[in-house]
Amino acid sequence: MKHKQKHTPKGSKSFDKPKRGRRTDLRKERPATPGKEREEQTRVVGILTKGSNGWRLQSTNKRDKGDYVLHAKTRFTLEEGMLAIADITSQRRFGPRECKLVEILGDPNAPRAVSLISIAANNIPTEFPKAALAEANAAEPVTLNNRTDLRDIPLVTIDGEDARDFDDAVFAEPHKDKNGNEGWHLIVAIADVAHYVRHNSALNETAYERGNSVYFPDRVVPMLPEALSNELCSLKPQVERACMAVHMWLNADGELLSWRFVRGVMRSKARLTYTQVQKAMDGEPDATTAPLIEPVLKPLYGAYRALIKARLNRGTLELDLPERKVQIGDDGKVKAIQVRERYDSHKLIEEFMISANVAAAAQLENKGGICLYRVHDKPSEAKLEALRDFLDSLDISLVPTKQLHPRFLTQILEKHAGGPHAQVVNEMMLRSQSQAIYSPENIGHFGLALAKYAHFTSPIRRYADLIVHRGLIRTCKLGDDGLTDNEIENLEEIGDHISNTERRAATAERDAIDRYTTLFMADRVGSVFPARISGVARFGLFARLDETGADGIIPINALPDDYYFHDEKSQALLGKRTRRRFQLAQKVTVRLESADRLTGGMSFSIVESDQPEKRSSDRPKGHKKPFRPHKTELSTGRDDRRGHHKKGKLSRKRHKN
Repeated sequence: MKHKQKHTPKGSKSFDKPKRGRRTDLRKERPATPGKEREEQTRVVGILTKGSNGWRLQSTNKRDKGDYVLHAKTRFTLEEGMLAIADITSQRRFGPRECKLVEILGDPNAPRAVSLISIAANNIPTEFPKAALAEANAAEPVTLNNRTDLRDIPLVTIDGEDARDFDDAVFAEPHKDKNGNEGWHLIVAIADVAHYVRHNSALNETAYERGNSVYFPDRVVPMLPEALSNELCSLKPQVERACMAVHMWLNADGELLSWRFVRGVMRSKARLTYTQVQKAMDGEPDATTAPLIEPVLKPLYGAYRALIKARLNRGTLELDLPERKVQIGDDGKVKAIQVRERYDSHKLIEEFMISANVAAAAQLENKGGICLYRVHDKPSEAKLEALRDFLDSLDISLVPTKQLHPRFLTQILEKHAGGPHAQVVNEMMLRSQSQAIYSPENIGHFGLALAKYAHFTSPIRRYADLIVHRGLIRTCKLGDDGLTDNEIENLEEIGDHISNTERRAATAERDAIDRYTTLFMADRVGSVFPARISGVARFGLFARLDETGADGIIPINALPDDYYFHDEKSQALLGKRTRRRFQLAQKVTVRLESADRLTGGMSFSIVESDQPEKRSSDRPKGHKKPFRPHKTELSTGRDDRRGHHKKGKLSRKRHKN
């Protein structure tokens, strides 16, 4: 689903997301992958508190234990309970950690504080330099001049209801080749951001620094000032706009036969929404869509069906992961948390964008141009082995590593779709994947099963796409503002930087959604909910509520009284005495014990659970040897003084009684 201002980035429900969708960041894995180290923390966001020994900052990060001591000298007027940002000046293993105040954000209970915490904690720039704003405000609409005239082609934009900027428009018509074979002619027109964001300009500098737009439930931190992102680079209906467009010709099976890139001027025929288009094709058109069904929408869907054939033939990874949508009311508070609807109209746009991205990569590669590819490597041996162990615990087999193709993973997902393990199998598949990145070295895109792929379709919100546009301008000789020699020399560095900003944005967006979810649940502490176990660790379980997707921890001391073994291979905690088993994906009923508004963390306790079928590793009845499942790690049930769990020892859960 595609989103713009006050919405989230676009993407595909497969693995990579050319339109909008669930962000793919493997760091969401719970528990964290063994041996995976976090980046060193340099900034802290927290609440100011005053004690007998002076001012301190209580971190809002639930993983950050303990307070920070504020430097004695500060230019700020301090007020207890205020939200603040500070730079960490010392990270001592023992003794107080110190920080220096950077900014006072205000009341932590204010409706908009949630996004501010995520923005500040991830050091996301929010203010544009005056020079960049001046350049954006001085920009003017283009005239036709040497551009291709696309104004009479009925291109339409299809976006979410809350979109404020429209960076792509589409068109399709039936086409026959010289031999009379039927196929399709597609046009994807993209906002010509490269015309306005020039080399060595303040706009280019700030766009590179940000790397991409960042989307929160209540706001967006854009890559470009609104004078461009919401105006001159937004393909509004009935307004002439500069564009980079690609003509593509497909055969009846959706295979890309040829393409041609042009720099043009277009006029969008209509601004449509996904819901509008879907209703129109389902027989419920409105005044806007009714006259467009025959000449515009039906050809679009005809081309889409051909592209789906090509997708099925090449065998892509088709993950099905429901996405939470946080609805914010006018008062800034959470109204509801729902699963986003997903229609064929979303998939249509995604397939058109994928085709345009493939054509961009092929054009640059075939003409000897330099390309910043979007690459997605095969899963690592270690992650595949972990996935194989998990699937084995569900009696699901996985092909040998050398034979691995995304279609085999999709076949597993399809076989278990709608079953009790469907969601967790999807999540474990996602966790097994490598991180998609930007690189001048092409290794293909494993998830989409494509040999070459680049991001071309969203230069308003992604710097990578702007680089690809400049590469096409240079390669196709479409102007004097193409990729420079200096950019070509530093393409690897550019790719590394924007891959990092993408991960930074994903972390901030996910953190904000988690915090909003906790706020929504805070008034329901003590309530009971159906859930599933979404993670298993030595120190306890993670649970995700069926209704809202809210997730939190079930500490091991909140489990029924027993000794618990951690069976890492089967992702389970096993009770020694009761033989009770808590396994990944298992249905449980939980009670919400706490919802920390400050950190966004939630904790649950088990009320009841559906006991899974006994595994072969469980102790048989009457067995006299100590119950010790094969290759397991023992859970302690309590912490040592530093808050870490002792490995290899067995302890009993402690009770006040």
